[in-house]
Amino acid sequence: MGRLNRQLNPAQTGHEAETLETELRKRVVGQDEAVQQIVDIYQTHLAGMCTPGRPIGNLLFLGPTGSGKTRLVEATAESLLGDSRAVIKIDCAEFQHSHEIAKLIGSPPGYLGHRETHPLLSQEVLNQCHTDKLKISFVLFDEIEKASDALWNLLLGVLDKATLTLGDNRRVDFSRALIFMTSNLGASEMNSILRPNLGFAAAAAAGGNGHGSSEVDEKLSTKVMRAGVEAARRKFTPEFMNRIDKTVVFRPLGEPELQKILEIELNLVQQRIFNSSSGSAFVMRVGNEAKAYLLREGTDLKYGARHLKRAVDRNLVHALSNLMASGQIMGGDLIRVDYDDVLPGLTFFKEAENMPAHVMARLVDKSVMPPEDPLASEAVVELPKVAGARSTKR
Repeated sequence: MGRLNRQLNPAQTGHEAETLETELRKRVVGQDEAVQQIVDIYQTHLAGMCTPGRPIGNLLFLGPTGSGKTRLVEATAESLLGDSRAVIKIDCAEFQHSHEIAKLIGSPPGYLGHRETHPLLSQEVLNQCHTDKLKISFVLFDEIEKASDALWNLLLGVLDKATLTLGDNRRVDFSRALIFMTSNLGASEMNSILRPNLGFAAAAAAGGNGHGSSEVDEKLSTKVMRAGVEAARRKFTPEFMNRIDKTVVFRPLGEPELQKILEIELNLVQQRIFNSSSGSAFVMRVGNEAKAYLLREGTDLKYGARHLKRAVDRNLVHALSNLMASGQIMGGDLIRVDYDDVLPGLTFFKEAENMPAHVMARLVDKSVMPPEDPLASEAVVELPKVAGARSTKR
């Protein structure tokens, strides 16, 4: 037996955890701490080092609306199970009264409607999305602060002992569950702290020199985190907060984050075009001025990324739907989207037509899955290289 004195690197993760981190960073922007927490918990689970008799992890996500709290949970399920809907989502606004807890655990025997009440958190529901490779359940209690004290008390046993007793005395095992709770508590305080430091105004005020910026960012992050945690402690009981493994505060999204989210949203629109039931798959190219217009229309620091998504739907998706329904866009077309400041608004031009599937695949982002079957004959030899150019045919 050889004696070694080799230093090890505890920060290095395994291949599966690295893959999860990569996938999450593709889908969620600007929330690195939350992504890292999920990756760390997943790595601990893979190593078999989770605390016995407890859930895999109990996470409380705090932050303003539209900052990506729910999206991160869905992205985790999508990355690991291939389906963002593989999340057991409990809307806590539906449990503002103590008697509504029966919808979660079922009514006890002897109560009216006992046999007709099917609990939302049964063992069958938890296990329905398990696969042969991965047996993890994702449970999300959305906007937990809106629920009654009865729900918080019910969760004490789940968060600590991974056990829930239903109305008919059956027990549900949460030891293979990753439990998320989201809340908007402290959002107004966070926005007031960060508002002078968000957007283009902050960049202009900084003067571009960047001296001391990391120190300022660290102080701001500390203030934001403290504001969120203090708001949660004022709302929840100490025994509830003591059962949470990690409280993560999501920062409000600024201009750089919204620019990245816009690219993700445009890729999602392109994917919807390819997956459209009409079968008229085409490619759209959105110019820089058009992107800037969408960003201006969709930037509202109070409402975050949701406002940007609505701007994309209102200005781009609805217009494309009209063009498809009226026959102006056909399968295999190449559509250029520009901005006209005279309107003001987006303009749409057809640059090429009859493109086969493999040509369209070269024009879209790698994250977009193009249609498999050709949509037209391979008539296009050369694609237009400048705006407004027409396709060249044999």
